Amino acid sequence: MGRPKKYRKINCNPRAYFYKPRGIPLRILDTIIIEKDEIESMHLADYLNLKHEEAAAKMQISRATFGRIVNSARKKMIESVLEGKAIEIKK
Repeated sequence: MGRPKKYRKINCNPRAYFYKPRGIPLRILDTIIIEKDEIESMHLADYLNLKHEEAAAKMQISRATFGRIVNSARKKMIESVLEGKAIEIKK
């Protein structure tokens, strides 16, 4: 049994929580789920261009944990784009 997930401060609230490729019915698409902390990590690192140390401090987590979260999020995003999958952002 793993450790319980540490609290992560999340301030990003996207306007939409579901994205899919145009022209393909949702019922035939696979869906990738992106967690709130993954969206927050991409928001801080990629959208606001913060260094990992600064972004980790804002989320109240370690820099190493931040790095793992942002890498996971980026992998999921590129997988969805390259493989034509829908993206669901957990609320």
